[in-house]
Amino acid sequence: MNSILPNPKKEKKPAMQNITINIPDIYDTNIQKLIKMKIVPSRSEAIRIALREFFHSEYKNMQLLGFFDD
Repeated sequence: MNSILPNPKKEKKPAMQNITINIPDIYDTNIQKLIKMKIVPSRSEAIRIALREFFHSEYKNMQLLGFFDD
């Protein structure tokens, strides 16, 4: 008798918010280069990475606010 096991729980993705930003052309040009080099998959991901790195480097005490999960 074959039993079908339920799929393991998939990791929940964090809720996302759509925002509109204005960036200099040179930033977008460089993001497009990163996408072509397959370093990042999209503009959104490039900006998320940049923000995450900024928060980690500039606001190390953000952990106190529960910003980063360890």
